[in-house]
Amino acid sequence: MSAFSQQPLYLADQVRELDRRTIEAEGDGFALMRRAGESAYDTLRARWPRVRRLCVLCGGGNNGGDGYVIAALAVADGLMVDLVALKPVAELDGNARRAAVLAAEAGVEPVAWEDGLTLDGELMIDAMLGTGAYGAPREPYAAAIAEVNASGCPVLAIDVPSGVDVDTGHVEAGAIKATLTITFIGDKLGLHTGAALDVVGELVYASLGVDPQRHGDVIPVAWRQAREDLAIALPPRSPNSHKGTYGHVLVVAGAPGMGGAALMTSELAARVGAGKVSLATDAAHVSASLTRFPEIMARGVRGSPDLEPMVEAADVIAVGPGIGSGAWGQAALQGVLDASKPCVVDADALNLLARYETPYRRDDWVLTPHPGEAGRLLGISTAEVQRDRRRAVIALHQRWGGTIVLKGAGTLVYDGERLTLCPFGNPGMASGGMGDALTGIIAGFVGQLPSLDAAARVGVLVHALAADAAALDVGERGLLATDLASYARTLANPQPFPSHADHS
Repeated sequence: MSAFSQQPLYLADQVRELDRRTIEAEGDGFALMRRAGESAYDTLRARWPRVRRLCVLCGGGNNGGDGYVIAALAVADGLMVDLVALKPVAELDGNARRAAVLAAEAGVEPVAWEDGLTLDGELMIDAMLGTGAYGAPREPYAAAIAEVNASGCPVLAIDVPSGVDVDTGHVEAGAIKATLTITFIGDKLGLHTGAALDVVGELVYASLGVDPQRHGDVIPVAWRQAREDLAIALPPRSPNSHKGTYGHVLVVAGAPGMGGAALMTSELAARVGAGKVSLATDAAHVSASLTRFPEIMARGVRGSPDLEPMVEAADVIAVGPGIGSGAWGQAALQGVLDASKPCVVDADALNLLARYETPYRRDDWVLTPHPGEAGRLLGISTAEVQRDRRRAVIALHQRWGGTIVLKGAGTLVYDGERLTLCPFGNPGMASGGMGDALTGIIAGFVGQLPSLDAAARVGVLVHALAADAAALDVGERGLLATDLASYARTLANPQPFPSHADHS
C-alpha cells in the first residue's frame, strides 16, 4: 500500500520534533507562530465571513501564543475581540510572551479568567491547551471548557480541542466541542479515531510550509486512507480472466436461527467481485439462500464431515457471523482452523477464540473485532481498548498474529508493520449486520489482491465509503447492512470497465 495516496499521521512528540527542526532551520520560532496564527485566521474568515466579534481564550505555551496572534490579526481587521487569559501574561515567556505583546500593540488587552466570567462573542477560539497537555484538564481550564461548550457558539480549536489526547483520541473528562479544528505541521493520529471524533468537528490541516515526509527519520505512526486508493488497488480486470482468477470464498456462518448473517456475508463477498462464493450454514437456511442468491452455492452442514470438502475447495474462508457459541459454532470454527486456509474471522468466532487458554496465533488470517471483542481477545475492558486504540490493535497483532482490523470510529488496520486509519464511515453504521458485511467484503477481496493485509485495508475502505454513499442518499438513521451491497459494487469498480464490443 506504500504507493497509495495515503496521508501520514504523527504523534505529538514527533510533531514537536518537526517544529523544533523547522525553527532551528529558519532561526525564528516566532515567525512560525505567526504563520500558524495567520493560517488559523484565514481559515476563520473563510468559514465564518460574517462574524464580527470573537472571544479568544488563551493558555500558556505556543497554543496560547497562536491565540494572541489571532487576536491581533482580528483587531487589525476591524473585528471586536474579547481576549481571555487562562494564564497571566506576566507568567508567559518566549514566543508566547512576544505574541501577547503583539496583541497588546494591536490594542487588545486580555481579561484574566475567573469563575463566573461571561464569554461574549459570535465565535469562540480555543487556544487553551495544546498537544503537550495530557489527562483531564485541571482548573481553571476545566471551567473554561465547560463555559465555552455552554455558550452555544461555534468554536474554532487551535491545533487540538482542549481536553483531547492527540496521540490516542481519548477524552479523559470534559473537552472542547469544536465546530472546526485546524491542526499544524503534521496531522495527528488522535484527531481521527475514538472519542475525539465527537469533538474535533471539521478538520483542517495546515502544513505551514513544512513537509514532514522530508524528515525520513521521523516515521509516521500511521497512514490515513484516501478514496483515491481504490483506483490504485483495483485496476480494470484482464479480458482473459475467469471466475477462478478471483478466488473461491467459503462463508461459514449461520447457526440455527441466525441465517441472516450468513446471507449478508455471502452477498457482500460476491458483490465486490469474488469469483465464486460458497456458503456452509445450517440446513434450515439453505432454501432462503437459494431463493435470494442463486449465485451462491449454499449447503447445509451438521458437522466436520459435511464441512471438510467445502473447506478443501475454498481459497479463503470467512467464519464467525451468526455461528453462535454452541456446538455448531465450535465445530465450524475448529473445522476452519484445522484446514490451515487463509481466513477472515469475525463475530462469534472471535468470542470463541477468546476462550482459548493459549492464543491461537496465525499469520494467514484477518481478525475483525469491534472494541468489545478486542477487549475479550486481550483480556481487558472495552474502555481500556478505547482509551488507546493504537496500542490495542498492536497488542492484538502481537498476541494473535495476522492482520487486525479494530473496528469503530476511525477503524485501524495493522499487520505488524503498517498501521492504517480509515477516516470514512458514519454513525448510521451502528446497526446490526454491518460487521457481517465487512467480513464478506474483506473475504471477497482476498482472491483479487496480493495479500491478506491489502484485502483488509481495501475492504475497510470500501465498506466505509459504501456506508457514506448510502447515508448521503437517504440519511444515516435506518441504514442497513444490506443497503451497502450496490454501493460496494460501484466502489469495487473505481475505474471505467473496458468495453470490448467495438474495436474499430
